[in-house]
Amino acid sequence: MGRYARTMMSIALTLTCIYLAGLLRSLFMDIWGVLSSLFYTFLASLIITYILQPAVDVLHHRRVPRSAAILIVYAVIAAILAVVVLNLIPVISRQIAQLSSSLPAITAELSRWIDMVNSRKTYLPNAVRTGIENALNQLEHRVEVAPTGLFSVVTSTLNAIFMAFVVPFVVFYMLKDAKAIGRGIVRMAPARHKHRVRLILRAIDDTLGGYVRGQFLIMLAVGCLSFIGYLIIRLPYALLLGAFLGFADIIPYLGPIIGIAPAVIIALTTSGWPMLVKVVIVNIAVQQIEGNILSPQIMGRTLHLHPMAIVAALIVGGEAGGILGLILAVPALAVCKVVWTQWREARSGPAH
Repeated sequence: MGRYARTMMSIALTLTCIYLAGLLRSLFMDIWGVLSSLFYTFLASLIITYILQPAVDVLHHRRVPRSAAILIVYAVIAAILAVVVLNLIPVISRQIAQLSSSLPAITAELSRWIDMVNSRKTYLPNAVRTGIENALNQLEHRVEVAPTGLFSVVTSTLNAIFMAFVVPFVVFYMLKDAKAIGRGIVRMAPARHKHRVRLILRAIDDTLGGYVRGQFLIMLAVGCLSFIGYLIIRLPYALLLGAFLGFADIIPYLGPIIGIAPAVIIALTTSGWPMLVKVVIVNIAVQQIEGNILSPQIMGRTLHLHPMAIVAALIVGGEAGGILGLILAVPALAVCKVVWTQWREARSGPAH
């Protein structure tokens, strides 16, 4: 009876905690809103830090004080961004205005394509027809609600402006005090684990740094190549579509599929099948260049991860965190592998 009473009491306490957590859901959501803003700020700062770190290290090794080296890199980046922005803003503004004015016609043409596919799906097997119906319903719903997302777009823009002011300060201190932060973490570890913790931090830093810098260069190259290809085939909104494909390439395997979707829609709704074939050819050429030339030369075998492990991480990351989960799945898997490898080495013998 004593064990039975303790079991029942544990169940009752668990249900009570769940009930109280449900009552405090709004408070948790508010807390998560604050923590998510901090997380996104830290994540953006970490990515920029890894991108700028090699340039700062080169200047520092040439006897330039680290703070001065960071400011010099900032000045160079600001000058480059000013030149690029001043030259690209007119083009981007014009293409956004054209896309906005053409959006009703594109939506109507896309609806016509959906209706045409919908009318011909009766010849397919039941399972395939059901899958197509669900996909078409989701696509049609997203097309209908897309113009109503103005408020969320404005909110995201304001958040991005806020981060644009905060992130440079965080990046400055990350670049300046990265080694001090690492030494502080090592000092908190027990004496017999200090060397192992130092090795783990160094391995994580090397892995994440190589991945972030390599992925950044590949995204930039893919965006430029797709933009050039879209210009050659005279696809409308080439700059916007090329930039989107470059950003989408951050997601392994799934990125090219996500990135080509807007180009396919624009091609179908503006020029029909001939333009669609050209878009597919351009994207196949870009992906071949990336897979056979860019990735082996830039990334190499930085992560040493099996493709099946990457696919599994993408599935878990997508289910857990959506787009952000897809982006963070591979580097998180790489960090887990580093920790696991170091832990196995610690179990097999002392570090030297």
